[in-house]
Amino acid sequence: MPEKRNGQFIIKNSVQKYKNPWIEVTEDQVIRPDGKPGIFGIVRMVDGVAVLPLDDDGFVYLTKEFHYAIEMKDVETVSGAIDENEKPIDSAKRELKEELGMEAEEWIDLGLVNPFTTVVKSSQKMFLARKLSFGEDNQEVTENIKLVKIKLEEAIKMVMNSSITHGASCVLILKAARYLRK
Repeated sequence: MPEKRNGQFIIKNSVQKYKNPWIEVTEDQVIRPDGKPGIFGIVRMVDGVAVLPLDDDGFVYLTKEFHYAIEMKDVETVSGAIDENEKPIDSAKRELKEELGMEAEEWIDLGLVNPFTTVVKSSQKMFLARKLSFGEDNQEVTENIKLVKIKLEEAIKMVMNSSITHGASCVLILKAARYLRK
C-alpha cells in the first residue's frame, strides 16, 4: 500500500470515531515532520454558504436565532449547508428563500472562508445578494429565525464590537463593505 501523506505528515492509520449526516470525527495516527508519532483529530462538516442580502437603500437582512452549540441567540447572515450534488449558488438561493423568504436577481460571489482551520474541515462560500424581492419564508421545523433589518454600517459596527461573532458572517459583512467601496 502506498504511503499516504497530508503535507509533511505521514498518515499511518485513520479511524472514524463518530458520524452523523452533518459531521464526521476521525482520529489520524501520524508521523509528524520531526519524525515522531502523533495524532490529529479532524472534524469534517458539510460545506456551507453564507448570504448577505442588501437592498437599494443600504439595509442588510440578517437572522437572529438560538444556536444550540453556543447556548444563545446569535445574529448572523443567512447560512446553511450545501446539499449533496448542489452547487453553492443554488444552495445560497435556497437558503435565502427558506430562511427569509427572499429572492435576488443579482448574486456576487465574494469567495470562501475556512472558519477554523486547525481541526475543522468545512468551508463556506459567501455571496452578496442584491435586487431583492420579498415573499414568505419556509423555515425548517428546527428553525425559529427572526429577521434583523439594519444598515450595512450598523452590521459592520456589530462585527467590530463582537455583537456578531459567526465567523463566515463577520468575513462576509466586511468583504461586502469593501467590495461596495470600489
